[in-house]
Amino acid sequence: MNHSEPIIMGVLNVTPDSFSDGGKFFDSDLAIDQAKSMVENGAGIIDIGGESTRPGASAVSLNDELERVIPVIEALTKEINVPISIDTSKPEVMEQAISSGANIINDVNALRAEGALEMAAKLKVDVCLMHMQGNPRTMQSNPSYADVVGDIKSFFKERINACERAGIELSSITLDPGFGFGKNLGHNIALLKNLSEFHEFGVSILAGLSRKSMIGTLLGDKDVDSRMIGSVTAALIAVENGANIIRVHDVAETNDALKVWQQIKYFRG
Repeated sequence: MNHSEPIIMGVLNVTPDSFSDGGKFFDSDLAIDQAKSMVENGAGIIDIGGESTRPGASAVSLNDELERVIPVIEALTKEINVPISIDTSKPEVMEQAISSGANIINDVNALRAEGALEMAAKLKVDVCLMHMQGNPRTMQSNPSYADVVGDIKSFFKERINACERAGIELSSITLDPGFGFGKNLGHNIALLKNLSEFHEFGVSILAGLSRKSMIGTLLGDKDVDSRMIGSVTAALIAVENGANIIRVHDVAETNDALKVWQQIKYFRG
């Protein structure tokens, strides 16, 4: 996924327990309407997830995840004309999602689950590899790094090598440093300030900061519903620092901010 202009990835959580939209789009029809609205407002990718990865989230069975995401993907392929990403770590979900019309695998576990790497290679689609220290159940208990940027670079180097050995081409890979996934506030800020360093791998970079607790903390402990402007600001900083894809909930607002930023950045007066 190589992009010259930043792409907005709209988040569509088909879960009853997502931290950000609290099951608002758990109903398939509402999820489909929300995805269409995000595309109209500027989303270039729709990212569909059926298992919450918020801190402390419990695991979801394979059948439950499939029942949540597959009907939505099947319906959306007929309704929207942008790529659909499946946010999953399970190889069986990857396979059924791609065969139902999804185009991208977005894995918070960086294809480390048993069979996931082989499945992604077999499906021959773009993949996004995210860094996470620990797992969603435990990741925020006490995250620690010798050097957060360097440690995550080492992780990405290992995962890229594993992908290439499995037959996944470098041009198909996007990297996501995993803001908030086993990171404290200092780690998150260091990653955002040094995001451009991940371009040394020669692939696209995805940044997902939208409505996360770091935004709330930076704003004096604002709750999830009050983090929109902070999230849009963080998305712009991510783009300025090299992000090619920004994963957001507030698509229209982020799109407006990007339009202003781009017109000023490229203005020739």
